[in-house]
Order: sequence, then structure tokens, then C-alpha cells
Amino acid sequence: MPYHHGQLRAALLAAAERSLREQGADQLSLRELARQLGVSHAAPRRHFPDRQALLDALAEAGFARLDAELRAAYDDAGDAFLPRLRATVAAYLRFATEDAALLELMFSGKHRPGADHLMAAARPTFEFLHQLILEGQAAGALTAGDPERVGIILFATMQGIATLINGDIVRGDLLDGLVESAVEQFVRGARPA
Repeated sequence: MPYHHGQLRAALLAAAERSLREQGADQLSLRELARQLGVSHAAPRRHFPDRQALLDALAEAGFARLDAELRAAYDDAGDAFLPRLRATVAAYLRFATEDAALLELMFSGKHRPGADHLMAAARPTFEFLHQLILEGQAAGALTAGDPERVGIILFATMQGIATLINGDIVRGDLLDGLVESAVEQFVRGARPA
């Protein structure tokens, strides 16, 4: 199948994400992706000069998708803080458990020297989560004070649950119940005295 300029880039990213999900980042190869798509082994280099550029593009796309999914869940949850928080946590954990390899790639790459573009791609998601904490504080559902500290606890809780499920320590079918418990305990612990 011949690919036009923009179509090949999108096809490479889609194939790379499938490969990442199935085999992990270590097995990702521009040459293999070219073979899968039926293009010359040099064709991917028009869009990604090397493997790291492809991985970075995957991570950037991952941050954009995570941000869109969190915001959509929040928007669909109504006007009250607690349902919005619950929906946002559930959306994050769905992403983190369904696309564990992508999430790992997103977070591991953003602190690499020269990866400022990944930090910029991550910023909207972290700003959104920060605003969610500020909203909870303004509503009186969360204690006043440094929203970053409160946010770190929420993020650690979400990452911890994702790690337990992704590591097969906790069954994935328990996710919905864990979201309920985690949000309830987080809000109880962060509630004003």
C-alpha cells in the first residue's frame, strides 16, 4: 500500500504503538516497522531520523491522548468535585493498565537530557491534575495548603495501583473497586480537619 507523507508517519506511529504494547520498547525497530508496512527500510527515516525520535513521538502522542482522556472523563462526570475526581482517577488507571508500556515510555523519557519537548508534552496533563487538586481545595473537599504535596499523594496512589495491577500482584478486574476505595481514602485523608 503506498503511503502519502502524513499517512506514513501516522501508520508508523500506530504500528509502533502496537509493537510497544505487544513486545515492549526494547524490541521496537524502524526496519521491522517498515517491513510490516511494506515500505522500504529507509522510508521511516523521512519522519523519524532514528529509533529515539520514534520513541519520543510515541511518548508525545501518549501524553496528548492521556490528557484528552482525563479531560473527557472529568467533563462527563458532572459539576461536583468528588465524581470528577473519581472519573479522572478511573481514566488515568484505565490508561495506565491498558497501555502500561506506553506510560512507562512516557515517564522514563521525559527526564532524559535534551527531552524538553517531552516535558512540554507532559505539562498539560500535570497542570490539569494540579487544577483538579485546587478545585477540591476550593470546594472544601481537600485540605488547604500546598496543592503540589496533595497532588503527589494522589499521583502516588494512582501509580501504586497501576504498578500492582501491571505487575500481576493485584487482579485487573478489581480496578473499579480499587478506584472507589482509593478516592474515598484519599479524600478522607486530605479532608480539612
